[in-house]
Amino acid sequence: MARITVKVHPRAKRSAIAGRFGEAWKLDLAAPPVDGKANEECMRFFAELFGVPRSRVRIVTGAAARMKVIEIEGMQQQELEIKLAG
Repeated sequence: MARITVKVHPRAKRSAIAGRFGEAWKLDLAAPPVDGKANEECMRFFAELFGVPRSRVRIVTGAAARMKVIEIEGMQQQELEIKLAG
């Protein structure tokens, strides 16, 4: 199981990783922080990015905050870091 810490920037033009933010990654999301839409877009984005089913991605901490810890089931931490770096 792999984990990634992100600082979310909602209402961006498109969803994308925008670089590092200290120990976390900055994540632009093309969804507003209303009714859980940003959280849904966050999980959809990571499922697509890492090629895993949406059901294997979940927010571990920070569901109501900009700083979130996302867990991707069925993926190793090293795999995740290689994919983000490249």
